[in-house]
Amino acid sequence: MRIYGDSISGNCLKVKWTADRLGQPYEWVETDVLKGETRTAEFLAVNPAGQVPLIVLDDGRPLAQSNAIILHLAEGSSLVPVDAYDRARMLEWMFWEQYSHEPYVAVARFQVRYLGKPVSDLDPGLMVRGNVALSRMESALIGSSFLVGQAFTLADIALVAYTRMAGEGGFDLGLYPGIQAWIARVEAELDLSPL
Repeated sequence: MRIYGDSISGNCLKVKWTADRLGQPYEWVETDVLKGETRTAEFLAVNPAGQVPLIVLDDGRPLAQSNAIILHLAEGSSLVPVDAYDRARMLEWMFWEQYSHEPYVAVARFQVRYLGKPVSDLDPGLMVRGNVALSRMESALIGSSFLVGQAFTLADIALVAYTRMAGEGGFDLGLYPGIQAWIARVEAELDLSPL
């Protein structure tokens, strides 16, 4: 399997972390978004959306979209709950991450860290909605080790990718002690060095 990904992208890293956690062999193909490497004719022939992450399975089939990829990689593993309700809760968090978390937390990080914008120049609504997302996570983690109760699932991998880097976008994780403790637990599960 080949994973095309940009190491600065949380969406790409969650694919790498899932494959690593499951011991699945892969070749990492660094694909620099800032240099336009996802817009080449060769890349677009495999993924017309021009986005990473992208995996190409051993049989040549491509698959894009980070959460679809990690679900495919983890099917049948302990990262996907067997119980139908818990599985649905995991998916609920994964869908929410792409719609209500990543567009604010990740976008703020990208603008500050990679485009060099001061936090004060960011759209105030971006920061408000990012903090709303972080507050929702903080509330959900009261009394729970992970997002789906006490079980470590793909929901945690999906959401830790950008949450652990939220400070780079001007978000104060010190306001969210439950999230900070959760990040440490997820980093330990994934054997990541703390930021």
